[in-house]
Amino acid sequence: MVFLKIIIFFPEIVERFYSNGLYLFISKIYRTVLGKIPFSVGDVTYGILIVYLLLQLWKNRKNWKLEWKNNLLKILSFISILYFAFHVLWALNYYRVPLFEKMNIEREYTDNDLIIFTEKLIVKTNAIQVQITTDSKLKVSNPYTQDSIFKMTQNGYDNLAKEYPFFKYQIPSKKKSLFSLPLTYMGFAGYLNPFTNESQVNYKLPMVSFPNVICHEMAHQLGYASESECNFIGFLAGIKNENLYFQYSAYSNALHFCLVNIAMKNQEKFKELKRKVNSGILSNYKENELFWKRYDTFIDKGFHAFYDQFLKMNQQKDGIDSYSKYVDLMVNYYKKKDL
Repeated sequence: MVFLKIIIFFPEIVERFYSNGLYLFISKIYRTVLGKIPFSVGDVTYGILIVYLLLQLWKNRKNWKLEWKNNLLKILSFISILYFAFHVLWALNYYRVPLFEKMNIEREYTDNDLIIFTEKLIVKTNAIQVQITTDSKLKVSNPYTQDSIFKMTQNGYDNLAKEYPFFKYQIPSKKKSLFSLPLTYMGFAGYLNPFTNESQVNYKLPMVSFPNVICHEMAHQLGYASESECNFIGFLAGIKNENLYFQYSAYSNALHFCLVNIAMKNQEKFKELKRKVNSGILSNYKENELFWKRYDTFIDKGFHAFYDQFLKMNQQKDGIDSYSKYVDLMVNYYKKKDL
């Protein structure tokens, strides 16, 4: 913990020796060994661990008060080992050089910059939606299986790596989470297992969202810990994919984030821009909203509060709101580029 308090001041060292050194070696080994296994090894491990801990609690229930010092020491020792492994295997990436600096992207933009970018995004997303459905009023329905989508993600990252070699993705390890139902109740679309380096996706998600989520989790595997940066990298990999459904998943998700940001600042402008969005796209947004509402309980609020604090402890001062901060990256990245 003391080391982490110090290393925060040396992102260049983390970038050079960990993110582009030790981590690449570790992740390559894990993905080579576990990538071809058809189920989530990380989820199975978590399941076994949970059962073991529950059995230990039951076994020691009677002598807890008598042996509380030893039991407390065991718990703290176990947590310290996990904490150490978590950072060595993946989480030191929280302290690497920010993507803003790495890609020479500005940090500041005006409300007008956001509006201009959103208008361009509406035109692009509308065009792809019509290209897929031939009718602006029809929602997009992704016809591919989840296993097919896993394979098709490589195309987008291959194309992205031609422009930015540091986004090159090799040795796939992408899995459907065995805990998809609990994840849904917790309000999560996916996650990276830091101990096995497997990208986990919630298989219960609406299929329109599936390509965008897996592209996001793959960015975590590349060694990017920031949620906003992974949203941005996942967006770029999605729109670089030659498949229209990947492009639609990325563009429509980005548009949703931009509209939400505008709505928080200017309701009138939000309503004006929303009228320009094809009704088929709005139907997809509604479909996604209804999906999450079906599983909306106190559970997801509790886990989101916990995850919010977790992110703040790991160099993401905006907590769970950092997911939407990738709008900053998009707006500034496309100031001098065409969508």
